[in-house]
Amino acid sequence: MSKPFHGIEEIMADFDLIVIGAGSGGMATARRAAEYGQRVAVVESARLGGTCVNVGCVPKKVMWYAASLAHGLEEAADYGFDLTVHGHDWARLKAGRDAYVKRLNGIYQRNLDKSQVQLIQGHARFTDPHTVEVAGERYSAKRFLIAVGGYPARPSIPGGELGITSDGFFEMEALPKRIAVVGSGYIAVELAGMLQSLGAKVSLVVRRDGVLRGFDESLRQRLMHQMAEDGIKLVTEFVPCEAQQDDEGFHLSAEDGRALGPFDELLWAIGRHPATDALGLDTTAVKRDEKGFILVDDWQATEQDHIFAVGDVTGRWPLTPVAIAAGRRLADRLYGGQADRRLDYHTIPTVVFSHPPIGTVGLTEAEARAAEGAEAVTVYEGGFVPMYYALGERKPKGLCKLVCVGPEERVVGAHVIGMGADEMMQGFAVAVRMGATKADFDDTVAIHPTTAEELVTLR
Repeated sequence: MSKPFHGIEEIMADFDLIVIGAGSGGMATARRAAEYGQRVAVVESARLGGTCVNVGCVPKKVMWYAASLAHGLEEAADYGFDLTVHGHDWARLKAGRDAYVKRLNGIYQRNLDKSQVQLIQGHARFTDPHTVEVAGERYSAKRFLIAVGGYPARPSIPGGELGITSDGFFEMEALPKRIAVVGSGYIAVELAGMLQSLGAKVSLVVRRDGVLRGFDESLRQRLMHQMAEDGIKLVTEFVPCEAQQDDEGFHLSAEDGRALGPFDELLWAIGRHPATDALGLDTTAVKRDEKGFILVDDWQATEQDHIFAVGDVTGRWPLTPVAIAAGRRLADRLYGGQADRRLDYHTIPTVVFSHPPIGTVGLTEAEARAAEGAEAVTVYEGGFVPMYYALGERKPKGLCKLVCVGPEERVVGAHVIGMGADEMMQGFAVAVRMGATKADFDDTVAIHPTTAEELVTLR
């Protein structure tokens, strides 16, 4: 357990807790602490809600729904509908999406007001371990939480400043006809699929052999096959060394001499940097790693006893629900008398909103074999075509996989790619976390006809 800060209750301060960053983790912590009767302030320099609400999960899911509808319109004829689609109005979609996000910003503000949490607008910078300066004013606190998240990375190459990042994707006023998406992770895969579905010609450019490194190999291969089927051009082993722009558009050059282009837009989706450089951490004992992420222990505590950090800024599982869960548990421990309350980062489910979506929880096959030994691992895997496609010629194939260990075949990993994978994984994550075995899955009566039943009928 992290070391207590001796004498903290006797310190005279403006607030009991100052949270730096009004994203998901920061807001959740602030409101939970306020519920325990603490004097809480949140410092934010931009819109409330952080990355997730403004340039992440929420607007991304709106775009994913739009892309899914595009597929549905194509498949409607299989069910007897005679439709004529007169194109797609990108500007209307953007306006509706932006208005929805703005409403959420307002809801966040009302939630702060309801919880009696003070909002301080501006950039926070530590001037000493117990004080931050914001817009020329200084505020002191007994404890601080750093939850500032991160920002999209650009490559350190000539022309790396050209094009846009994922933030710029949400600012686009029109759909580009030809676009290069550079990157291989969640964001690159998701944006490439949305753009292609809505009518762009997409080249997905990756540095190594494919997308979603770190995910189960079966899912990776299945997704790459489907992306190719859908018309996305996957360019592998392409290490950019220069980007250029001329009258024809954007061009990319690789270290091996290959060249790509022209493109109407260039989108970098190569990762995110923590927003820690301007926090004045040198006036505290808070330590960062070589990439700038704040070092925390299992209790979200930094080297400075009374300063904590949650969310993307820690470099651990950069997912909105993880930041929320870690923040609420931290408040429970600090102010709710729950001394052992902390987030267990084991068995966290996640979804990739690709086409089709991926849902996954637990260990991949490779991770299980490395951790338990090859002989201890049993894998059950099966492919399927969702019944939705029964009447048409298009047959996107899904895949489900259970990774089991030991003679009891405890399920340590569940992985699905296919229609509905995003919604079904929440329930299966509960089962995996509780230590369910393959026999438990087998003994569960299937819901037919569904995609979910594939995971309880594997042989």
